[in-house]
Amino acid sequence: MDTQALLWFLADDPQLSETAKATMESGDSVLLVSSASIWEMAIKRSLGKLQAPADLPAVLRGQGFESLAIQPEHVWAVGHLTPGAHNDPFDRLLAAQAKWENLALISNDAQLDQYGIKRLW
Repeated sequence: MDTQALLWFLADDPQLSETAKATMESGDSVLLVSSASIWEMAIKRSLGKLQAPADLPAVLRGQGFESLAIQPEHVWAVGHLTPGAHNDPFDRLLAAQAKWENLALISNDAQLDQYGIKRLW
C-alpha cells in the first residue's frame, strides 16, 4: 500500500475507500508495507509534517503488517518506469516494487496507473 493509504488506515480516516479498507481488514490479504513508506514517514515526522508513533515499525508489526524490503532490483526498476507526470520518488519506488513483485498497490493516486500496475482503490 502507499504511504497515504497506510496513514488513512491507521487513523481510521473516512478518505480511505471502502474497497481499500475491506482489503486491508481482510484476513485473506497479506499486507506489505514498503521500507520506502517507513522512510518517507520518518522524514516527514522529523520535519514536523507528520505525526506518527515513535515506535511506528512495532505498531505496524503489532497490527499484522509485513515489511517489504527495498531490493536493488526494485531501485533499478524505477529507471524502467515511463517518465510521466509522477515525480514523487517514493511513489515511483512503490510502483516499481509492485511491478517487480507482481503485487497490487493500494492507493488513491490514479497517476500510478501509467506504470501498468494493478491499483486497488
